[in-house]
Amino acid sequence: MKTSTSVGIQIYKRLLVYVKPYRGLFAISIFGFSIYSGTQSLLVVLIKHIVDTLQTETREGMFYLPVFFSGVFVVQGIGTYLGNYFLAKVSTNVVHALRCEIFDKYTELPTAFFDANNSGYLISRITNNVGEMTKASTDAIRTFVREGLTVLGLLIYLFYSNWMLSLVFVGITPIIVLLVKYVSKRLRMISRRIQDSIGDITHITSELVTGHRIVRGYGGEEYERRRFLESSLYNRRQSLKLATTTAIHNPIMQFIIAIALSFLMYMALIFMKQASVGEFIAYLMAAILLQRPIRQLSDANSDIQKGIAAAQTIFEILDEPGESDEGTYRVEEAKGALEFKNLSFNYAGTKESALTDISFKAEPGQTIALVGPSGGGKSTLVNLVSRFYVHEAGEILLDGVEVNTYQLSNLRKQLALVTQNVTLFDDTIANNIAYGALVTANREQIIAAATDAYAMEFISKMEYGLDTEIGENGVKLSGGQRQRLALARALLKDAPILILDEATSALDTASERYIQKALQKVMSNRTTLVIAHRLSTIEKADLILVMEHGRIVERGTHKELIEKNSAYARLHHLQFEKDTEHAHEIVNVTELCIKPA
Repeated sequence: MKTSTSVGIQIYKRLLVYVKPYRGLFAISIFGFSIYSGTQSLLVVLIKHIVDTLQTETREGMFYLPVFFSGVFVVQGIGTYLGNYFLAKVSTNVVHALRCEIFDKYTELPTAFFDANNSGYLISRITNNVGEMTKASTDAIRTFVREGLTVLGLLIYLFYSNWMLSLVFVGITPIIVLLVKYVSKRLRMISRRIQDSIGDITHITSELVTGHRIVRGYGGEEYERRRFLESSLYNRRQSLKLATTTAIHNPIMQFIIAIALSFLMYMALIFMKQASVGEFIAYLMAAILLQRPIRQLSDANSDIQKGIAAAQTIFEILDEPGESDEGTYRVEEAKGALEFKNLSFNYAGTKESALTDISFKAEPGQTIALVGPSGGGKSTLVNLVSRFYVHEAGEILLDGVEVNTYQLSNLRKQLALVTQNVTLFDDTIANNIAYGALVTANREQIIAAATDAYAMEFISKMEYGLDTEIGENGVKLSGGQRQRLALARALLKDAPILILDEATSALDTASERYIQKALQKVMSNRTTLVIAHRLSTIEKADLILVMEHGRIVERGTHKELIEKNSAYARLHHLQFEKDTEHAHEIVNVTELCIKPA
């Protein structure tokens, strides 16, 4: 079984792989820090010569020493510049590479992954955690190289001057190692909790921003404030634990080094009687100078532990398997024949079947309507066609070929999807219609699709027309307008299979009437799967499937199902009653409004 230390080492080695492409820049940086570190030891030697020169009568060469002293600081400045500048180039490149890799991975991960992870955590991985990783792979290395070489240079000088006295530092090494090992483990654990809490804070904030209308409409301000307060307090507690651990660690480290230095100073006073004043001062100065770089190395270890904790969360995402795409079958344009054979499906981690023994066939150009109560499995069924989830029991055939055999991108090229929850982007209307693979569409094609979806009716009234910015998720548009843009996008794709998941539910009666006319036109040469809440919209479907608890309980045309007077007839009767009551309410309200005083 791997220990925590060995796991941390493996993660850190993997993290350093991201620095490898920039090893040239990194080498220049290390060269710069090497110059800086070398000047620290050189300063000690210069101090020795200055003091010894002051002890002589002639003070030979004293006029050159200030020049050398100034020169050391000039060289040190050059080294610092080279080290910091080129390390910054490496750091920004690593941040860019990591963020792009994580984002690219997000585009490949299956729908089930996003179902299992909230957006806040996923966003914080790409914003906060990448920064922590970069500190560990670049900033911490800067400290280790610069301060590590400084410590090495000073130790070499100390052992060269008096190796027996310098063995004191060898004696305290095991104590420092044990202390660092314990602190590293604790820092890594606390850092992981802090990073998770930042994800929670991001998630709560994201929910408030996107759902602020509901929050205000239902008086949820106090509840959201409490949620955020609790999450922020947890983050504060963990941050204080981290600060406490670091704050205690540094004084203990300095205390150990101070005891060693005090002992060394005492021993030097006894055993360095034959040394010159300059040698004695230089030796003590080198020993005292060791304290700062050792403390800096301790601080760098804190950054590394935070980076390892962050890297662990990011590598967990990068190691997630992407969408299964083992299919190799490709077709330029499918005919659109869909067949379901004994299809059953369970969501991961659930015992209850979402779909059980589903079988039906849709010929090219036919419209199949799926109706029934919520939770019946309608959306699950169409999600399996798109391979957002992968089925294992039964078959789904497109033109006689199992959909799992298709290359994933080629399969989705054959499908156009319009859902109830429309997704639009903070861009222009034109770019939202011609989205993704449709970006090559010309202006005429976009206008034609918008016209067929009856969207040009409102687009033409806008100041900038198709170039109007619609805000995040189309916030500047009404529900019906957003739905029509989604339909225009699907029409522009012109795929042989059209999937409408409650696509007209957000439309007012007038808009729905227009959309129904447009749909009649575009459905004629497409296989269409319609999930319908309003049964009046699917009366002309070639086949209606009534689904309950993941099973097809009834099938037939509208006329056949009404004559059966069973499940579909009950749904139709209930909806007809509701529509009638609603119509009466509108009439009554209208009469009240126009009744003379």
